[in-house]
Amino acid sequence: MAIRQPKDKYFAVWMILFMLGLGTLLPWNFFMTATKYFRGRLRDSVSTEISTNQTEATDEHHSILDAKFNNVMTLCAMLPLLFCTCLNSFLHSLIPQSLRVMGSLFVIMFVFIATAILVKVPLESLPFFSVTMVKIVIINSFGAMLQGSLFGMAGLLPASYTTPIMSGQGLAGTFAAFAMICAIASGSELEDAAFGYFITACVVVLLSIISYILLPKLEFFKFYQERNKKQRFDDEQNAVNLMNSEIKDAVVDQKEQQNISMMTIFKKIWALALSVCVTFTITIGTFPAITADTQSTLTTGGSWELYFIPVCCFLLFNLCDWGGRSLTAVCMWVSFRSSIHLSELNNRTAP
Repeated sequence: MAIRQPKDKYFAVWMILFMLGLGTLLPWNFFMTATKYFRGRLRDSVSTEISTNQTEATDEHHSILDAKFNNVMTLCAMLPLLFCTCLNSFLHSLIPQSLRVMGSLFVIMFVFIATAILVKVPLESLPFFSVTMVKIVIINSFGAMLQGSLFGMAGLLPASYTTPIMSGQGLAGTFAAFAMICAIASGSELEDAAFGYFITACVVVLLSIISYILLPKLEFFKFYQERNKKQRFDDEQNAVNLMNSEIKDAVVDQKEQQNISMMTIFKKIWALALSVCVTFTITIGTFPAITADTQSTLTTGGSWELYFIPVCCFLLFNLCDWGGRSLTAVCMWVSFRSSIHLSELNNRTAP
């Protein structure tokens, strides 16, 4: 008798995965879009170092830390992200999923609370720069663990439930850009706007924690979790039976297949993997390290000058990113997918 598959009532699981996807990239996007605040605190505040004979405007005198902030920030974000994403492949079998997800969310929220507190604490340029980079490393390290764990969790559900995580990640950047624009529009001082900005991030991460706590209690999610546990138990029993029957050749063949499984998978997805690698290399290499320093000759002296970078750099980029991630749920690149299916068919029919 077939087991009745429950329905996702009110799309609750879909919405929770969307919220968790939002929580994975929101921390990094909040740090990235707040570059004006960070760089403002890094500018050389010791105007006495400039002699009275030097009449250049002090607001144009940037420290080395200020000039290198975006480049160092990108390196401190991407390198830990790459390392911890690979590390998560080995830790997923050693650390429970709930600990990886909840632990990452709590660490990220703690870092944002500390960031909001430091807005009100005066620091010299070098200590502030160092603390900021350490926080970026921590957030992206745990963000990578969180992201890998969520995609592994979504893999237990139907394929369509990967889309809300992707869409939530796309919304994270858009939400951060809108929050920064609202902070600027409020007319508050830079420090007050930054404080409210980071508190908003704390609230969103807290909502993500609550969402994850509610997820295991939903019938739809529990059904697929139990089914996965049963399948793993059956696989272990089959492996025990295989060993007991002393079919050594079959065991050796099975181990050999496991050893080459990663290479086999890579051979099938190398084109997609290369496309993603090239896209992110170019994108992260220019955004925000280069694009955030772009200045418009049409906005000098006007009120639009305050909104140019938040709108034309961060908001425009993230809206397109969100749209691209979300469109995968409704349309595919048919010709490319067909070519992959054709190559797989040729491999299967080859002697």
